[in-house]
Order: sequence, then C-alpha cells, then structure tokens
Amino acid sequence: MNDSHPLLDLQNITVARGNNLALNCFSLKIAAGEHVCILGPNGSGKSTLIKTITRECYPLANEGASMSILGRFAWNIFELRPLLGIVSPDLLAACTNDSSCLDVVLSGFFSSTRIFPNHHPSRDHVDRAKATLHRMGIAHLAARSVLEMSSGEMKRTLIARALVHDPETLLFDEPGNALDIAGQVELRQVMRELAHAGIGILLVTHHVSEIFPEIERVVLLRRGTVVADGPKQKLLTSEQLSDLFEVPVQVLQDGEYFHLHA
Repeated sequence: MNDSHPLLDLQNITVARGNNLALNCFSLKIAAGEHVCILGPNGSGKSTLIKTITRECYPLANEGASMSILGRFAWNIFELRPLLGIVSPDLLAACTNDSSCLDVVLSGFFSSTRIFPNHHPSRDHVDRAKATLHRMGIAHLAARSVLEMSSGEMKRTLIARALVHDPETLLFDEPGNALDIAGQVELRQVMRELAHAGIGILLVTHHVSEIFPEIERVVLLRRGTVVADGPKQKLLTSEQLSDLFEVPVQVLQDGEYFHLHA
C-alpha cells in the first residue's frame, strides 16, 4: 500500500445498531503506522468503530459522509483482512473449542476461528504459522488444545493469529479482558514489542492502564462522538476523564503509565 495514505479517514459517518446511532457524525483520521488509543466508557461506540473498520458494520449513506481505509473507499474484504490484524473478545469466545493452538493461528488465513474440513492449509501456511508462534514465544503450545490454555496463553494465540499475515496494523479491542494482573503486564509488553517492530497499534479500551508508553495520541469517545483528540499528557487528566466517564476520578501517573482512582 502507498504509505502516504492514512490508515483511516472517517468523515461525518453515522452507524446505526438497531434503533441506536452508535456512531453519530463521527470523524477520525489516523496515519498508517501510528500508535493511537481510542478511550471511552462502555456503550460509547468503541466496538462499533472496530466493526466499521473491519466492514462488519457500514455507515449510513449520508451527504457529506465518507470513509476510506488505506486510501480506498471500497474494499474486497478478503484483500483488507491481511492488512489489518484483529484481536477482540468476540474472537476469544469464538475460538474457545478443542482446536489446537496451531489450528487457531492457521485459521487466520481463512478468516475463520478454526480449521474446518473445507480448509486446506499449504506448507507455506504452516511454516508461517509456526514462525509466528515462535515470534510470540508460544511455539511449545502448537499442539495444545485451546481448552487447556490459560487466558494469557490464549491471548498470545489470538495475537499470533492476527500477525500471521504480517499486517501493517493491529487493532486491539479491549485486549485486557479476562486477564489477571500478570497477564495484563505481559500483554502491555507484547504490544510495546510489536510497536517497536514497526506495526501500527490501534488500541480500543476503557482501561487507562492499558495505554503503553509508545502511544502518544489518545481519542476520547463518548456516546458515539469524539469529545477530545490529542496528546495523552493533555487528555489523561482527572478533569477530562471525570467528564468522560461521568464519575469523579483521579488520574495517577506511575512512571510511563497512567491509572485511575475513583
């Protein structure tokens, strides 16, 4: 792809989920390779934004609205998927079966959640999947059933599935869900390593503590609209986040990380 094109350029889009406008006159532009956090409470439209990017949801056809991904307004979804790796709670639930770790990673080539009888992975697919498992430090789990994995092991498996195409950007949707404290620390380290490897990171979360140091820009989302967009040092304040979450909170900074205290 042409690096001059932004990853996303959304202008005044509106996305309906049933009778609810989950995104309302929503505008956002993110450069290719940029590390950005979309921060907002539950129900703010974060997951709808992810589903709109991955073409599971489509904006209403309104005058003055436009949406492009990597410079294109229309995509064959099978061409887009290898460029955008997705790690989401939806995948975690869908992949909870008796498939092996290797099969889950291989399923990324087929946009499924496991290897079905109609799928025929090539030797190249298998080699790339094994290389990705090694990259994620879980090569020893290749034959292990998903049902026998810890939540941290499963999260690494899903990241490997998203990485198997060598995408330009990874989209993390509430990645810390179901992880204990050790798992959350490990996840942040993995995301930092991927950022340093040149992969763009789009983190969508309501957990301020998940914002790792390489993310410099934060977009605050509430009720389907962007309420603030800028450097994290200016936006991750007690005043801004109390307004965002509609409850008094205190922002504490510990080294390069931020935390909320109610």
